Amino acid sequence: MKKTTQLKKLLQSSELEFLMEAHNGLSAKIVEEAGFKGIWGSGLSISASLGLRDNNEASWTQVLEVAEYMSDATTLPILLDGDTGYGNFNNMRRLVKKLEQRGVAGVCIEDKVFPKTNSFIRGEKQPLAEIEEFSGKIKAGIDSRTDEDFCIIARIEAFIAGWGLEEALKRAQAYYEAGADAVLIHSKLSRPDQILDFARAWKNQCPIIIVPTKYYSTPTQVFRDHHISLIIWANHLMRSAITAMKTTAKKIHSTQSLLEVEDKIASVNEVFRLQNDEELRLAEKKYLKTDNADETKTIILAASRGKELGGLTEDKPKALVRINGRSPVERVMDFIRDQGVKDVSLVRGYKKEAFQFENITYYDNDLYETTDELYSLYLAQEKIEGYCIISYGDILFRKHILIQLLEEEGDLVIVVDADETRRTLNHEGDFVACSKPYSKKYDESVPLLKRIQFSKYTRDQDFHGEWIGLMKSTPAGSIEIVKAIKKLSQQETFNKLKMHHLFQELLKNQVDIRVLYTDGHWLDIDSLHDLRVGFSF
Repeated sequence: MKKTTQLKKLLQSSELEFLMEAHNGLSAKIVEEAGFKGIWGSGLSISASLGLRDNNEASWTQVLEVAEYMSDATTLPILLDGDTGYGNFNNMRRLVKKLEQRGVAGVCIEDKVFPKTNSFIRGEKQPLAEIEEFSGKIKAGIDSRTDEDFCIIARIEAFIAGWGLEEALKRAQAYYEAGADAVLIHSKLSRPDQILDFARAWKNQCPIIIVPTKYYSTPTQVFRDHHISLIIWANHLMRSAITAMKTTAKKIHSTQSLLEVEDKIASVNEVFRLQNDEELRLAEKKYLKTDNADETKTIILAASRGKELGGLTEDKPKALVRINGRSPVERVMDFIRDQGVKDVSLVRGYKKEAFQFENITYYDNDLYETTDELYSLYLAQEKIEGYCIISYGDILFRKHILIQLLEEEGDLVIVVDADETRRTLNHEGDFVACSKPYSKKYDESVPLLKRIQFSKYTRDQDFHGEWIGLMKSTPAGSIEIVKAIKKLSQQETFNKLKMHHLFQELLKNQVDIRVLYTDGHWLDIDSLHDLRVGFSF
């Protein structure tokens, strides 16, 4: 369906419909993914994104260019805030022609005098256009359109300028008779009284559009009851972006680091996704001769219950216990997908039906009560090929750890925590001894794993850290892992073997295992205390 037809259908819908503000191509894409049916190309937000006032300081050609990027980025119809039409009837004719060429579905013009000022800035001092002159501008726009579904909306500023209901109705009637597809009635009061009075008196002669920026506390059902056709959420993506950017800028300035913000902001890969990098990747595959490296696969081990968390795991496994609104396994999957990894497998066991994620390959360990980690990995061994990430599903870690792991060279690389301050006496874990201890100095010498064992922590151990439950392999490394698993699977005790037994077998086979140290920034959920600490992630 044409974008113009989509917008016209929204105006003529029997249901209350909504448009969400966008101010560039990226925000237009976000509006579409949020589920909205249409976009408001906000003059205020577009001006603000350019660092200009909403006083016609941005030229109409600059606004037109932004609208074109927005139109290209989305399949949704865009209703552009056209201010006053950027001049007289002749400017309006050219504006409509250019908007149609760029795929914009409609334009809304307001009955003020050019250059306009934002309605919420000294609105009562802003002169209104003569009714006859503005009606002529509407007619000129209608006569200029080549697509009869291209919508022209008349925005009435009578209430803003301090006039009453009678003036608003007189203008609405004139604009409707001039051919406007709908009228937008605007008010700066915190209560919707003016809007509702207008709606009652207008009696549905044509669709009514409202912008409840000031009277936002009014229940939406009130507008349905008064037969409003369309609501515009006019500037809220821009305003929320300002809040988020200020918070991030202050945090980076105060800490002189990115560590405290990186996990709280969109990943670079999410930006690439919104830019539709996948389409370019497929196009390159079609049109260019490229070496197609094996795509990375991920296996997440999440079969255990986690009895140590008591009643929290009665109806769900430990990996699905929510911390700060997200479970550990969701966090792991989000981080992995942020890095462009799409092939994700999960080994589930206890309460396996609780895992309801889409686009996941599931392997069921129905013997979870009598088996351990290595058996779970054995069930998914067909996925251990090419480049592979293996992760526990009940750990929390900062995103930078995964990024550094993927960048680290070596056929097998495991992440080891060197921070002793988080470990208490008798804490159990996979403790490792390496070719060299952790150092805060960055050099080219990469430590190798020398020994690993599962034990209780004591301060007199000669270990250099604890494996956190995260590793990666290259195609060569994956072959060694599968070879070791198959050999270990011949043992009678195989069902009870843990991941450290796999590493021990690999070391016995003289396979180099590189170590990526982290100085904290991770957590294994093994107790209620760990859950409380987890809220800091």
